[in-house]
Amino acid sequence: MSGRPVVVAHLSDLHLGAHDRAAVESIADDVTRAGPALTVVTGDSTMRARTGEFRRARHLLDRLPGPLLTVTGNHDVPLVSWRRVLRPYHRYRTWMGTDLDPDRTAPGLAALGLQSMPRWRWKNGRVSARQAALVSRVLGGAPAGDLRLLALHHPPLVTGPDRLIGRARLLDAIRAARVDLVLAGHTHVPDVRVPWPGGPVFVVAGTSVSRRTRHEIGCSWSLISVHEEEVVVRERYLVGDGWVTGRVVTVPRPGR
Repeated sequence: MSGRPVVVAHLSDLHLGAHDRAAVESIADDVTRAGPALTVVTGDSTMRARTGEFRRARHLLDRLPGPLLTVTGNHDVPLVSWRRVLRPYHRYRTWMGTDLDPDRTAPGLAALGLQSMPRWRWKNGRVSARQAALVSRVLGGAPAGDLRLLALHHPPLVTGPDRLIGRARLLDAIRAARVDLVLAGHTHVPDVRVPWPGGPVFVVAGTSVSRRTRHEIGCSWSLISVHEEEVVVRERYLVGDGWVTGRVVTVPRPGR
């Protein structure tokens, strides 16, 4: 990794169809000004997986700076429909991308996204043994010194009844692959954690352009700068019709 930080824009839970118009109209310019090496959207791009909502989501994503990595969320699968059984990801693949476990590379960066929303679960997620092996192979095989980034919709650190099925095997794969950043969404509340010393930074983004906010936090997205010795997460909040920096969290870079 060179002396320049690797900058990642992390958006989540867009919920197009239940969106804040000011947020939708302004967020692309705010993200573009940050100059990210990668823009990540960790699921729930739509509210009810309708064609018109995917069309709106595609229009917004096309305005964001690339390269772009997106994954599915529970709202991106039809809720009560024959499509959930027979063609659960057809609309997502049509509008967002055909690969449900996409990978991206950029200078100094290797990224992998996981599809954590199986059609047979309504809200909570799952990571399969195949996907855990994919983490080990793709990110574990990244060039030495590259930032290794994993993205999925469901936060892997959640415990209790809302925990991710396959959580233990995913965390084992994250350790084995020496992942630096794990990005997720789903909760609508931004969060930053380092669960074990020297381990990866887990970042949960809030809801970026949706009216479905939690607590006192409105629309937000996370701007992540990875330096040689530290990771800085700046939460960008919508105030009025513009974006401002809110909470700033600085933690040691993994392995330091």
